[in-house]
Amino acid sequence: MVLIGMLDSPYVRRVAVSLRSMGLPFEHRAVSVFRTYEQFRKINPVVKAPTLLADDGTLLMDSTLILDYAEAIAPPGRRLMPADAKARLAALRVIGFAMAANEKCVQIHYEDTQRPPEKRHAPWLDRVTCQANAAFEELAVDVPGLKGGWFGGARLDAADIAVAVAWRFSQHVCAAEVPAAKYPALVAYSARAEALPDFAAFPLAR
Repeated sequence: MVLIGMLDSPYVRRVAVSLRSMGLPFEHRAVSVFRTYEQFRKINPVVKAPTLLADDGTLLMDSTLILDYAEAIAPPGRRLMPADAKARLAALRVIGFAMAANEKCVQIHYEDTQRPPEKRHAPWLDRVTCQANAAFEELAVDVPGLKGGWFGGARLDAADIAVAVAWRFSQHVCAAEVPAAKYPALVAYSARAEALPDFAAFPLAR
């Protein structure tokens, strides 16, 4: 398999860390949707990261869809989503908040980097900033009470990777809007996750 996209995307990094954690071999190609747009378009005409090329050549987009496929081919003992319906529901809830945080942080980042200053709309930026913080506030409530230190218990699961990647991304692109001082539990949680080999293997690009 080939994973295409830059690690400064939380969606690409989520997939990379997850595939490694599941023990699935893959090649990572750092192709940018901005700097190497035409190169990316030759691979995927939609130019969407992450893009995964499966071993049979099938092209997949969207981190959640890619990881759904990965769960199907991973060894049962290495899968990241809980099999039990109740535990799976809980994990999906957490992942939903993490993905919402990613979406809003991406919007903040694009407002800062892609939109001309004279065209920025302050009420919209205020709204998405509020939404990003609302997502992290929900996650911060859960972290201190985790049994075993992780959402997955003694072993990280899909929810852990989603949350840790989302928090690290927020501090990379919009630390002013999502201040670390508000979320000490997430700061400590992120530091523990980032020290693990699966995260260290795919550091967020600066």
